[in-house]
This record gives sequence, structure tokens and C-alpha cells, in this order.
Amino acid sequence: MTISLLISTYNWPEALELVLESVGLQTYIPDQIIIADDGSDLRTKILVDYYSHILPVEHIWQEDKGFRKTLILNKAIAACTSDYVIEVDGDIILNKHFIQDHLNAAEKGYFVQGCRAMLGEKLSQKALSSRKTYFSAFTKGMVTRFNAIRFPALSFIFKTNPYSSHNVKGCNLAFWREDYVRINGYFNGFEGWGWEDYEFAERLINSGVKKKRLKFAAIGYHIFHKLSSRANFRPNELIYEETVKNKIWHRSPGFQEVAM
Repeated sequence: MTISLLISTYNWPEALELVLESVGLQTYIPDQIIIADDGSDLRTKILVDYYSHILPVEHIWQEDKGFRKTLILNKAIAACTSDYVIEVDGDIILNKHFIQDHLNAAEKGYFVQGCRAMLGEKLSQKALSSRKTYFSAFTKGMVTRFNAIRFPALSFIFKTNPYSSHNVKGCNLAFWREDYVRINGYFNGFEGWGWEDYEFAERLINSGVKKKRLKFAAIGYHIFHKLSSRANFRPNELIYEETVKNKIWHRSPGFQEVAM
């Protein structure tokens, strides 16, 4: 089984550097690391070029024409050569056991939602200035301490509805590439921020893939930032509601239209 780590980013190389630093400290290094870049400037290219000499990093870039995350993710998966994909955002610092925890949880017929701990604004600023990548539930400035606890042996205590797409976040998500391809990946009809993760998860579930949620394992530390524009929130929500109502599992345009 081979693993690709998919990291989405846009014009925040300072955060991406911490993410890549944390990848280099993993107890299990992924076979492939793909940067899905939604139009960042030259600073990100320079950073990725540097890390490509240290880690198996590839840079997939598209022109900046606004928020087009689903499109760049589909392009990145087209370049993916692994059986299993772990997707994170470019502002998620990884616990050193992150990849190993996801590997341990991988199971045919399931996709996996990992755990996200939120760094407060001051702690985030300190991490960015000091290049700090180690955190724990006891770190001063940790907002969601419970989510920062790593204790994999207790993961079984927490149950989740395997048929619910509620609260699925692409910032820490893992899936089999063949499942992704079968449902045609992310739907490129979304405009702006919002609901693309839920809708993608709903189609996985409608296709017969169940959700598994990890607690006390696969922890990602989210660097604080201002919220993205919610201007297209409701139109995107309507797409998700249609997928739920009609039990849609395949949408176009998506992965196949990009991969062709």
C-alpha cells in the first residue's frame, strides 16, 4: 500500500513551510507529497522547490482565477500515483504520528476523518515566527485541547454515524484513490468557499463507502487565520442539499474532465 499526502495551498508560504517541516518529522514518510496550489505567487514555488530536495514533493499549480479549490484538488489527484490519499490544508501542522495513524486506520470500504486541534491567534503567530511544529494538549494557547490529545488506544470509545457526511472537513481527510475516481472526485461546479467537503463525502457515502472518524489520533494543528469569504455559501449549500436529497454519487464536471 502506497500513500500520497495531498496539501492544498494558496499564497501562504509561511504556513506551508511549517506543514512541510512537520511532514519531514513524521514517523512514516509518505511515498508522495503533492502541493495542490490554487494560484500562489512565486514565493510558494521557491519554497516547494527547496523542499523537493528533502522530501518527495511535487507542485501542481493553476492560474489564480479566484477560489477554485475543487479544480486544483482534481488536478493533483490526476498526478497521484498512490493507492491511498491523505488530504490536508496548507495550514495544518501534523503531529509526528499523523501519517502512521492514518495508515493504521485505513480500511477498504471506508474514508477517514482525522482530528483537528485549533491553535489560538497568539500561539499561531508564535509558531510562524519561531517555526514551531510541536504541540500538545497542554500547550499554552491551544483552543481545542481535547482534540490535541493523542491516545490511539482509546479511539474506539468514540462512535460516529458511518452514513453521515455532517462535519466532514477536507483539512484532514483520507480516502482510497479508486473510490475518489469512481465518484468523479470533487465537483467543479462549486464557486467560492463552502460545502465542497460535505458534498464530496456525501457522494462517497451514497456510493457505498462508509465514514470512519478518528479521535485521539491523526491530529492536525490548525494555524489561526481570518475566515474566507462566505459570499457563495448558500448556492453551494443548495448543491450539497441536492446531493443528499437525490442520493447522487457521481457528478460532472469533476475529476475525469480534468484528467482527460
